[in-house]
Amino acid sequence: MANATANYDYSGTRVLVTGGSNGIGLGIARAFADAGASVVITGTRAAAADYDNDLSSFDYRQLDVRDRARIVAVAESLDGLDVLCNNAGASLPGGRDEYDPEVFEEAVAINLFSAFHLASACREMLAASPLAAALLADQGPGTQARSAAGASVINTASLTSFFGVAVVPGYGAAKAGLAQLGKTLSIAWAPQGIRINAIAAGMIETRMTAIVKDTPEMNEPVLARTPLGRWGRPDDVAGAALFLASSQASFITGSTLVVDGGYSVMG
Repeated sequence: MANATANYDYSGTRVLVTGGSNGIGLGIARAFADAGASVVITGTRAAAADYDNDLSSFDYRQLDVRDRARIVAVAESLDGLDVLCNNAGASLPGGRDEYDPEVFEEAVAINLFSAFHLASACREMLAASPLAAALLADQGPGTQARSAAGASVINTASLTSFFGVAVVPGYGAAKAGLAQLGKTLSIAWAPQGIRINAIAAGMIETRMTAIVKDTPEMNEPVLARTPLGRWGRPDDVAGAALFLASSQASFITGSTLVVDGGYSVMG
């Protein structure tokens, strides 16, 4: 029987996943850890033990991504970094109106500003990564392709990076900005051996989307519009993250990879 399973070896790789205590972030963190990486995750609670999920295989940092000083402190607490996954984010409907200017600004701060601030705080460490040095050594005329991975920043974007959802104007604007930020940083940081990409996650089974999946009148249109006929799982996004940080993606930067089961291609 054919086996098309991809296996990655991230032994010795240092990874930071924000919002790694639940949902997509936890899926990404587990995937890197299972592949041998040393993984630091962040969450808003005081300690890893405060979560229902087993986070014992990760190094934990408390982080409110709205707090710029704390972002810098988390970066300074690391002894090196090869892969940064800017995953932490939130939409603010359900009683919090993103058309309120203060709530709009908070949504943008959580989903866009935090990614820029953390990437900036980690840039020197990423540039000092052996993976970054290897990517630079792989450049130039006459070099033979060694498929060096480079250091990576992977931002968790959204389908709202591409089309509007009326209830979340701040979240959508931030996610669109996140995709554009990746394009800009990919140009600015390429000379340092750092690749910047994003994953536009579609309808993924998480705590945040449970209300949609568990409500038939909301869930049925999602399935009807998804050619692959199911919701995505955190593992689906994690697989994309493993690929984008790997040597197999060494010539990919400034891109946003859509992981949505085909939802966005339906008319």
